[in-house]
Amino acid sequence: MKITDVRAIPMSDPIPAERQHRTDLGTKVKSDAVLILVDTDDGLTGMGASLGSPETVSAIVKYDLAPALVGEDPMYSEFLWEKMYNGSRWKPALERGHSQPMDGRRGVTMEAVSGVDIAIWDVKSQALGLPVYKALGAVRDSIRGYGSGGWAPGDEAEEEMGGYAAKGFSAVKMRVVGRDGFSVENTVRRVRAARRGIGDDVELMIDAHGSLDVSTAIRLARTLEEYDLAWFEEPISPDDHPGLAEVRRSTIIPIATGEREFTRFDFEDLFMHRAVDIAQPDIARAGGFTEIRRIGAMASARGIRLAPHAWGSGVLFAASIHMAMASPNCHILEVSQGYMPMMNELFNEPYDIRDGTVYAPQTPGLGFTLRDDVFDRFEYVPGPEYVF
Repeated sequence: MKITDVRAIPMSDPIPAERQHRTDLGTKVKSDAVLILVDTDDGLTGMGASLGSPETVSAIVKYDLAPALVGEDPMYSEFLWEKMYNGSRWKPALERGHSQPMDGRRGVTMEAVSGVDIAIWDVKSQALGLPVYKALGAVRDSIRGYGSGGWAPGDEAEEEMGGYAAKGFSAVKMRVVGRDGFSVENTVRRVRAARRGIGDDVELMIDAHGSLDVSTAIRLARTLEEYDLAWFEEPISPDDHPGLAEVRRSTIIPIATGEREFTRFDFEDLFMHRAVDIAQPDIARAGGFTEIRRIGAMASARGIRLAPHAWGSGVLFAASIHMAMASPNCHILEVSQGYMPMMNELFNEPYDIRDGTVYAPQTPGLGFTLRDDVFDRFEYVPGPEYVF
């Protein structure tokens, strides 16, 4: 089996004006994604997902990655990852046994590599006649999910988060910055309301999207300790690993982060700083299946659990399901509760989520097929996702 083509298709999902709201990131007017397709001479096609600028990812795939992969065997997935990561120096890198990465080894280039790697594993698993997670080496067939959302202002957080718990989720996550902005006092009010809504038996997590400074994050964490939070996600900038370690040392609340890190090398620095309790790699950013397996093993050696970031397109979520099923130290999976048609209406097949538990697809590959109208419905719209 040989790869005959690698394609990148930008996609957009405009958000109706009545569904838009302002957060710490701005007002989101659309969701973007890049669908990666890997075709083979056996007639099989694999799907992948990439984050990052759709125009840039598409150019990288077309001009850099596709020429390097056409004619190669997708069963050699480790080799293909190294070839993409090391670029023109892939041969001496493999001969000498150490990485010699290309200049663009992070950022949007790695997001493109991630999407292609997902698609390679999809087509490889189809050829093997196995779901991806079984081709990777299965650990489980189902995993606990957590309802992820939580922007409601003030006391309205009680109803919103209580609604997630009513769906059967035994854990839920809310945002630190709600639709009513941020102050320590207001966040405490919203968390208190959320705890009322879900009761004492449902786990509650908070996510600051990296928007706080170290001192504010420490103050907020100490103030919220009485509400028994399962984790505090991205309290400060992901670029400040020493600062994150300082926040972690200051509180009994576990610290979660990692959705904006790239490759095992970024995670190694995060781990060396002892800055995290729960690692959250995004499969469409950190390196695809191939690299997240490595990240998970590194985390396991340090007693760090895995909870993949899974907010994005349907292909990203499907890949995250398989990654969770094949990762021994993964204990929970994010399930978006936001307005997400490109996640929830992309495939012919529904996700199997029952009473807060996510079940793995049992058909070969990722286990999902695209609806006939997806390229018309989610036609790419240029411009930013967020506006201020």
